[in-house]
Amino acid sequence: MLAFFLPLLTLPVRSDDAPAGSTGAALDVKIAYLGKSYAEVEPLSLVDKVFTDKGIQGARIGLVEDNMTGRLIGQTFRLVEAIIPESEDIRPAAVNILKSGVSLIVADLEPTDLLEVADIAEAHNAIIMNIRSNDGRLRNDQCRRNIFHVPPDWSMRADALAQFLIWKRWKRWGLISGAQSQDKDYADALHRAAKRFGAEIVGEKLYAYVAGSRRTDTGHRQIQSQMPVLTQNLGNYDVIVVADVGENFGDYLLFNTFEPRPVAGTHGLIAVSWHRSYEESAATQMQNRFERKTGRVMTERDYSAWLAVRIFGEAVTRTNSSDAGTLREYLISDKFEVAGFKSQGMNFRRWDRQLRQPILLVGPRALVSISPQEGFLHPKYLTDTLGFDEPESRCQQRG
Repeated sequence: MLAFFLPLLTLPVRSDDAPAGSTGAALDVKIAYLGKSYAEVEPLSLVDKVFTDKGIQGARIGLVEDNMTGRLIGQTFRLVEAIIPESEDIRPAAVNILKSGVSLIVADLEPTDLLEVADIAEAHNAIIMNIRSNDGRLRNDQCRRNIFHVPPDWSMRADALAQFLIWKRWKRWGLISGAQSQDKDYADALHRAAKRFGAEIVGEKLYAYVAGSRRTDTGHRQIQSQMPVLTQNLGNYDVIVVADVGENFGDYLLFNTFEPRPVAGTHGLIAVSWHRSYEESAATQMQNRFERKTGRVMTERDYSAWLAVRIFGEAVTRTNSSDAGTLREYLISDKFEVAGFKSQGMNFRRWDRQLRQPILLVGPRALVSISPQEGFLHPKYLTDTLGFDEPESRCQQRG
């Protein structure tokens, strides 16, 4: 079993960063999983179940895989779990972790809590892996030197969609967004992507009404009448792009638009780092392994948590060190790569510590494409065509 998994989970060791091996002192590495039990967004469809253990399950599986490699060279990895109620202050839990000597943290936190942890004095030299928030401000104006970002932000997701829509020659977009703050963030990212890649938003509407009877006997009739009206008078659009992070109406747009057009954004064709339908690059092995262990599908947050723990494991293995400063310099160097079932090694952007990665474009049941798309070029990394490139970044705490 060990020989079967190792080729999938590690990259070849280069001679210039190979660990010292088991001849050195044994390492006992503690990784903290710090989170809050936030209320999960209720999906529109009963087909999609609400999981209350997203993230932590991925971290646990990542730890097992770290130890599979680590035991060969005298390294042991342990996971310290601290998940507190949403109403509690995150600071005491974070301080306890940091004062216990743990400086490698997987953070399943919303932006306000994440920044509070990052700004604790004891966290100055820690490495905090954001696995939850897509907020672009955390990579720009509100960036912190000790925060690394595993999931793609809204701009990366919007750019991934935009490249595909341009490749399809669907250049005229009708934009519909919800009233929540994250809806606005994604809508702003779609505006930026349209301008960046040569699309045009020909019409835009805000959807603020939340139907209270969507699961009554007549709920489908309301939807069938509301959505065509909502998508009328949006100009001559090729595609509807929707920003409905709060799950209030996005699914109802499919097959209910005034004009017969595809839907993309938060619903329809979506841009994600992981999806239960993804099976390329040996991803089927990961999907099956996760489901056998947990009894459910692997979500995007599970993947981010798994990847964050694997990133720590990879860095410790390559450097033969558990020192956060040593690991940090390695993570932002050109030597670092981590495998994540995406057919290429992934690494961090030095200027904002965002993980470079291909982004999956999927429908409800199948992979459609993967961005970056063919023809969108970059002098260094094609994945830097997604999101904020170095000259565009507003992060002041670089390197």
